[in-house]
Amino acid sequence: MEESKPGPPLSRGRLTAMAATMFFIGAVLVAAVLFVSAGSLRYWNAWLYLAALLIPMLFALSYLLIKDPLLLEKRMRLREKEKRQKRYAVISPVFFVIAFAVPGLDYRYDWSDVPNWLVAVSTVLMVSGYAMFMMAMRQNSYASRVIEIQEDQRLIDTGLYSFVRHPMYLAAIILYLFSPLVLGSFYGLIPMALLPVILAYRIKNEEEVLLRGLKGYEEYMRRVKFRLLPHVW
Repeated sequence: MEESKPGPPLSRGRLTAMAATMFFIGAVLVAAVLFVSAGSLRYWNAWLYLAALLIPMLFALSYLLIKDPLLLEKRMRLREKEKRQKRYAVISPVFFVIAFAVPGLDYRYDWSDVPNWLVAVSTVLMVSGYAMFMMAMRQNSYASRVIEIQEDQRLIDTGLYSFVRHPMYLAAIILYLFSPLVLGSFYGLIPMALLPVILAYRIKNEEEVLLRGLKGYEEYMRRVKFRLLPHVW
């Protein structure tokens, strides 16, 4: 596999416009799935969830725009190169629509009764997951959204990467597994429980790519034995 050789970096103005557009579209789509499935704008858990998701995301985008615009540009790439990752790119949006629609339906039909204290704790843990995701990006400026080997890419094995090989995926699992509880739904945990399986599919192919093209990755795998959870996997 050849290294990815990016073109010239985007101008600050164009990068800002692209990031703002993707942020707005993503926010509208998540809100639409939640409120349409709930059949009401009075779904207060959805408003809480959107605040807990979008406010940290806005801070993260602002930080990357100022401190690491090249990483922000990489995070906005969507076109996968690996065949198996293209399948992931098709499955992932469908999965998330279902995963967010179930809590909305739960609200509409009053299936669950999640206590407020559990909603509050889950919100803290969800935001903590996003903070961990951001920390991993700060420690790894090669953290492109697509699976690729970048020009002059070097191995990152410090910080969170010294504990598990894929801390960003672990952070995503924490963020999304607690999302149904923030949304006031126990039933939403059922589809969201498939997320680790979907990410495991992505990780296995990603590691094949890294073994082929990233110097030192095989030795890193021997040193840091676990992909997501220490002593588990």
